[in-house]
Amino acid sequence: MNKGEKICKVCKKPFSWRKKWERDWDEVLYCSERCRRNKPKTLAQ
Repeated sequence: MNKGEKICKVCKKPFSWRKKWERDWDEVLYCSERCRRNKPKTLAQ
């Protein structure tokens, strides 16, 4: 299991592995619920 650090796709800040993401760390893209809700509408920016 990779317990490294990732960069949030919205705010570009680093965030670390958390126990609640244990099963799906590979799919986690956002540091918080707020960033997930504010994700860009399209991928082309």
